[in-house]
Amino acid sequence: MPAAAWATLIIAALIIAVTGIGLLRVILHLRHVSRTLADLTGGVRAIAASTATVPAVVGSVNAELAPVRDFCESV
Repeated sequence: MPAAAWATLIIAALIIAVTGIGLLRVILHLRHVSRTLADLTGGVRAIAASTATVPAVVGSVNAELAPVRDFCESV
């Protein structure tokens, strides 16, 4: 085989190796981002559960505070 063919094969192998390493780094970064987003989603869900509205309780609280409101209005 001529030297030009060997040089072409070596250069092609180097390009493929560098591309493979680059793709591997991209895969690792994407996995890290995926884990971070999963943790973030879990945190957001926890905050949403902690700060949920309480419409079912508001009616009973208003009913219990009605005598206080009536007294305050009479004063």
